Amino acid sequence: MIALSLTVLLAVMTGLGGVLLWSSGAQAQQTDNASAGQAPAHQPSSRLSESDIARMLPSTDMGAGASMHGDMHARAFDGSQATPFDAAPIPQNPLAPGADAIGAKSCAVCHALETIQASHSLHVASFRAGSANTGPQASCEACHGPGSAHAKNPAAAGLIIAFTHDAKTPIETQTRTCLSCHVGGARQHWIGSAHQERGLSCTDCHNPMTRSSAEGVLAKDSINQVCATCHQDVRAQFNRRSHMPLPEGQISCVDCHNPHGSITQPLLKTDTVNETCTTCHAEKRGPFLFEHAPVGENCLNCHSAHGSNQENLLVLPVPMLCQQCHTNSQHPNDLLTRQNLRNGLVPDERVMERSCLNCHSNIHGSNNPNGAKFHQ
Repeated sequence: MIALSLTVLLAVMTGLGGVLLWSSGAQAQQTDNASAGQAPAHQPSSRLSESDIARMLPSTDMGAGASMHGDMHARAFDGSQATPFDAAPIPQNPLAPGADAIGAKSCAVCHALETIQASHSLHVASFRAGSANTGPQASCEACHGPGSAHAKNPAAAGLIIAFTHDAKTPIETQTRTCLSCHVGGARQHWIGSAHQERGLSCTDCHNPMTRSSAEGVLAKDSINQVCATCHQDVRAQFNRRSHMPLPEGQISCVDCHNPHGSITQPLLKTDTVNETCTTCHAEKRGPFLFEHAPVGENCLNCHSAHGSNQENLLVLPVPMLCQQCHTNSQHPNDLLTRQNLRNGLVPDERVMERSCLNCHSNIHGSNNPNGAKFHQ
């Protein structure tokens, strides 16, 4: 009797253990299945999707389409929120007014090499990421215009917007296409600027199809090389004895100039020459208790902005520079010439070393009560 009771008790305990083991196993299996179902949502993808690229794109000052349908001044920079890339318009080609968009895949059938080159550019990546509303044609036709007429007759010039000087597309159409997105900001003074008046197009300085520069989609490695393509005389001035540190890479042309246009004739980024110079040379800004009139008027009265064969970028050696104003008046009362230099026929101690600056050391201005003559 006792043996039978023990057997029944053992059987009951074994059954309960099996039920418990089955229950825990089922719960573990459900947990594994749930984890497996959620894994793709948390697992990082090896490739970036178009939505990822669109989310990471920087803010732009694109003003889509407003300037294409009228005066380009209509979209002056107003500081509003950036227009998304999927609002990039398809420009109108005046030489093919009835053309329709055919899509980037049609373009790639013939332009395979250009497609490979452009695939690495920021423009194409941006247009592809923002093609939800514009459509797949954005990556090519957002710049080159609708391509149906060009596809029907590829040999005819002008049926697609081309960005070269030997193309049939007018320069105005080329720049209007770029400004349909890039209007405003640093380009708000492009109309009427020196570069626009001389017939330059955006692609004379930029190449959006390839990446030749670290930034700015420039046509050459650096902005200095791009500017030197035309301004070779200015580039030569930086090779003079005293020059701004542009060849050393410490500054670039756009630190002082805005190539896209400015309210000043030399395309300065500020209103005056002095404001541009004192951006770096703040100690010369003043105001001073005793001011030197030529300094307050224009720094270029005494200095050459890019380079000079005289020290400190001076346009003439001292004292010849000083005597442009101070001649036969008070001190000195005689005209000093090159013959008064150390190796001249009549050496004069007043032109030795720093000449006038030996005494008038604070020539840019003085705040000392005894500095009326810029001695202190």
